[in-house]
Amino acid sequence: MSDFEVLLVGGPSAIPDADRVQLSPSLTEKIKYLFGAHYEHFVHEGEFGDVGDRRLPIYRWTMRTAIAE
Repeated sequence: MSDFEVLLVGGPSAIPDADRVQLSPSLTEKIKYLFGAHYEHFVHEGEFGDVGDRRLPIYRWTMRTAIAE
């Protein structure tokens, strides 16, 4: 089974547009995106959106956590 391309929405506006499309092995798993000294957390709640000619699952930002040392 291959990964799904997904779109990250919300979170810090400084996340590069090129990084907004990520791969996820499952639409039920959260995505943790490393950004600076934090992880930005995104989840899919059933929403889809168009990116160019593709229809992608939308993962919305839910929270930020610090990297454990």
